[in-house]
Amino acid sequence: MSIKIITLISTVHSENGKCNANELCSIIYKLSPEVIFLEALPETYSKYQKSMFSSFGVFHKKLEIEAIQKYQLDNSSTYIPVLDNGLSEFFDRKYEIICENIEHQNMVYHFNNCARDEGFTFLNSKKGLELQEKIREFENVLLGESEINNMAIRDIDHYENSMLRNIYKYCIESDFKEAVFMCGVAHRKSIIKKIENNKTINGTQINWKVWGYF
Repeated sequence: MSIKIITLISTVHSENGKCNANELCSIIYKLSPEVIFLEALPETYSKYQKSMFSSFGVFHKKLEIEAIQKYQLDNSSTYIPVLDNGLSEFFDRKYEIICENIEHQNMVYHFNNCARDEGFTFLNSKKGLELQEKIREFENVLLGESEINNMAIRDIDHYENSMLRNIYKYCIESDFKEAVFMCGVAHRKSIIKKIENNKTINGTQINWKVWGYF
């Protein structure tokens, strides 16, 4: 039975203090993955953008892709975007409502300040996980059992499942040993729970690791 190692790294999608492409590239470099899975649509990193980077050294605006580009300057790896679709209209509508709440704004502001000051160490820590959970719990209190909240939660579940489904499909079809999966920090708790229940797919053993400090 073949064994593939995939390390989950929680990220943010745009630079914020110590959460920057150089710091993320350093983490990737230490893991030396052959494959890099990313929470992104195929069109997020277009042929034109790839050409601009390879020909003129123009880096992508998305933090994770810039980090991948910097890693690939000296290392060979395969980039795999794992999204089928973006987040739904219910997700957007949910956060249009929530973002108007002052207490929620303060919670997000505090989380972002911690990310700015402590970087990916914070995003991948127990402290970060707990603060994210408090934000999610507060959102559920605000919106309760409303249709928007229930539909947004359902759609996020489908969104995460599609990413994992595409990762497992690639694992079955491709030969590699080490990979990383970079995904937004808001999905960290749910993804960890889901990968604990899927360690063998069609004879392919997946050895999931979670990067971070607990």
